[in-house]
Amino acid sequence: METVRMYSTQICPYCVRAENLLNRKGVEVKKILVDHNPAELTTMIKLSGRRSVPQIFIGDKHVGGYDDLVELDMDGELDPLLKA
Repeated sequence: METVRMYSTQICPYCVRAENLLNRKGVEVKKILVDHNPAELTTMIKLSGRRSVPQIFIGDKHVGGYDDLVELDMDGELDPLLKA
């Protein structure tokens, strides 16, 4: 099972939804909170090119945000990515 990192804030509803989806698939998410840590926010922007949360990485692959995660799941591409 691939490691899943999610850049998040403490009050982000899309972050909660993404984490719930991944948890239902048996995945433990390593959350990296950026709301009170400017260094992590800078890292997230550098890695993803985006400023919004969540930003989700499966292994070294940048998946994107919640909508991107759901789209991968609906297309049947999420499970193989998680098991890679």
